Amino acid sequence: MSKLADYDGPVLEIEKLSISFFTRLHEIPAVMDFSVSVAPGEAVGLVGESGCGKSTVALGVMRDLGKNGSIVGGSVKFKGRDMAEMDDAELRHIRGNEIAMIYQEPMASLNPAMKIGPQLMEVPMLHDGATKEEAYARALEVVTDVKLPDPKRMLESYPHQLSGGQQQRIVIAMALMSKPALLILDEPTTALDVTVEAAVVELVKDLGKKYGTSMLFISHNLGLVLETCDRLCVMYSGEAVERGSIAEVFDEMQHPYTQALFRSIPLPGADKNARPLVAIPGNFPLPHERPNGCNFGPRCDYFEEGRCDQGYITMDPANEAGSHESRCLKFKEIDWNAPIQAGNQTEKAEPGKVVLKMDNLKKYYEVAANALFSGGEKKVVKANETLSFEARESETLAIVGESGCGKSTFAKVLMGLETATDGKITLNGNDIQDTPIEDRDTETVSSVQMVFQNPFDTLNPSMTVGRQIIRALEIFDIGESDHDRRDRMLKLLDLVKLPRAFADRMPRQLSGGQKQRVGIARAFAGDAQIVVADEPVSALDVSVQAAVTDLLMEIQRENKTTLLFISHDLSIVRYLSDRVMVMYLGHVVELGTTDQVFQPPYHPYTEALLSAVPIADTSIEKEHIVLEGDIPSAMNPPSGCPFQTRCRWKSEVPGGLCEKEVPPVRKLEGKHQIKCHLADDVLARMGPVIKIAAE
Repeated sequence: MSKLADYDGPVLEIEKLSISFFTRLHEIPAVMDFSVSVAPGEAVGLVGESGCGKSTVALGVMRDLGKNGSIVGGSVKFKGRDMAEMDDAELRHIRGNEIAMIYQEPMASLNPAMKIGPQLMEVPMLHDGATKEEAYARALEVVTDVKLPDPKRMLESYPHQLSGGQQQRIVIAMALMSKPALLILDEPTTALDVTVEAAVVELVKDLGKKYGTSMLFISHNLGLVLETCDRLCVMYSGEAVERGSIAEVFDEMQHPYTQALFRSIPLPGADKNARPLVAIPGNFPLPHERPNGCNFGPRCDYFEEGRCDQGYITMDPANEAGSHESRCLKFKEIDWNAPIQAGNQTEKAEPGKVVLKMDNLKKYYEVAANALFSGGEKKVVKANETLSFEARESETLAIVGESGCGKSTFAKVLMGLETATDGKITLNGNDIQDTPIEDRDTETVSSVQMVFQNPFDTLNPSMTVGRQIIRALEIFDIGESDHDRRDRMLKLLDLVKLPRAFADRMPRQLSGGQKQRVGIARAFAGDAQIVVADEPVSALDVSVQAAVTDLLMEIQRENKTTLLFISHDLSIVRYLSDRVMVMYLGHVVELGTTDQVFQPPYHPYTEALLSAVPIADTSIEKEHIVLEGDIPSAMNPPSGCPFQTRCRWKSEVPGGLCEKEVPPVRKLEGKHQIKCHLADDVLARMGPVIKIAAE
């Protein structure tokens, strides 16, 4: 079957699409009156919070809505042909051949029992009738295109032998095998490190240009959409609420929801005390509980009763050319340039006494060379290498770095889930590095608590919210009686801004953001002195992130808590931390105040991390640094400086010193320290990675 005839109109035209899911009780409308078009070679972003219908639109295009889903209105045209008129054979031919989709979780798209080569070769053999030799040559070409090292070895590998970033590149290679006209990317970088994300995004842009592929890029990350797309469509609760070019929507937004999204993300220079993030009030409406009139009405600053809650609201042109549209009755009346109503400004808490001190902490794991049969020599994984720092009362210390750099290992040792191999951890004057959690006294356990990354995994699904918090209070010996503990539990719900009625709810009845708040309430149940927050907002939507971040700040101010904030999102880190510790392969490579770490001179790794952060601001210019290669294995680290295999400054150090010796810790101005061999004059030459264009 030949590919669809060459067609010079839009590759994809979605007109007034409505998709519903049917249950035994009722019809649940997931997408209503949704329109968007993608021109040849164009990248269109689809942004919005979880549950707004972005992925449903993509599955509607692919005709993959399952038994319960159905298109109930509108049309989807691919290269001018209505897909509803195509028979199953034609749809099968188009899927994976003309239209390819890349999913969020790469392992869901790969067969764990098959080598990569045969998986890639299947595509041209099935769709184009290619021979084995032709398919192998094509697979080798795309694996080279997606910049994977040693392509022949990659084709001989199984998926589990590759890192997350390599797996995602293979999935992209698979999607490109048949040179599709349209590529749908559904949150393709969410599970990846920021440096890997930057490389994958760069790759997708380059390949889009090389193959002339049109793209529909689904994301909740506005910075990522700015860097990858030409136009974007903002979705809220099943509807498109704003459409336009990147410049139009970012610089001249015309919908209150778009404005609210931007106010809930930290931009460079935002000050957590002078200008807190503004979270969107209220909650996202469930599909069968949408309000009358404007779906965003109940959460909108400009809501007008009797007008915004009446009838159906259409998408109207917001400029003369009609290229910018908004689904809002009042967009012409709103002063979009009015300054943000500053939230409650707060005094910056001054850091108090040192509560935690780490001195040359080391954590090594011994593993068998052959993990399956415990044979061969023992190998040592150096997860933490000479970690030294101190943290003070009321201070937020951010710990940043890619996966595998040792952030979570150090948190486990601090919590007592692991014991240290060497070095000291001093908490309130007591050494705790050798005491596992079961041997720690109640006071020590309650004073160091943790908020985990995934709120879904940390709550007991068969216990009410109130009972889970009361259980923590019982373990910490807090309260004289059940009545006391129940009272304290209700106050903790007040503290995390959850209604007291939630005490009797089960976790399944809560949203992700609400579950994370329960996790925070539980962490603070024993008046914790130190709270280790391990990526506490990365699983949440941006508007919920803002609320949870501000909540942590507020509780910290009231309780004078020390917050150790583990993250790879440098935008959040810059916004809320007082000091930043950058880790790479078990080493602390840079440590200083937030201002020191975010301004040159940087450690070369910090510089690359800053360059990789997507920033949702058109006035920002970034130096472009893409790290080559993957993070080395902690089981087999490189000689000398741990970062030397990926460092772009290595040639500035004479005599191959970087490959021979681990650099000493160098003290710069004002307790700023860097672990690097670069000479002072080279460090002085470093320019800022992030610049505001007007400067």
